[in-house]
Amino acid sequence: MNIYVGNISFKADEEGLRQTFGAFGQVASVAIIKDQATQRSRGFGFVEMPNDAEGQAAIAGLNGKEWLGRPLVVNEARPRAPREGGGAPRTGGYRPRSGGQGGGYGQR
Repeated sequence: MNIYVGNISFKADEEGLRQTFGAFGQVASVAIIKDQATQRSRGFGFVEMPNDAEGQAAIAGLNGKEWLGRPLVVNEARPRAPREGGGAPRTGGYRPRSGGQGGGYGQR
C-alpha cells in the first residue's frame, strides 16, 4: 500500500518517518519529497507498506496525530496522473526575417 503523508515538519528525516510508521508494521520504503533546486523538503512524502491491513492501521493511527510539532495528514496515495506534453503548441510568435528589406518606420 502506498501512503501519502502531508504536513511533514521540515525538521523530519526519512529514518524518523520510517520508525513512526514501523510501529504499525513492515515499511518497504520511505521518501520525503524535496525541491530539486534547493534540496529542502517540500513538506510531504510517501511511505510504502506491503501489508494493506498494516497500512490501514497506520493511516487510522497517524492521520491528524502531531509529529515534530505538526499534525500529519495521512491517507492512501492516489495513482499518479499521466503527465502531459510540454504545454500548448507554439503558434505564431517571433519569426526572424530571412533576406529582403529590413523593417523600419516609413519604409515602403
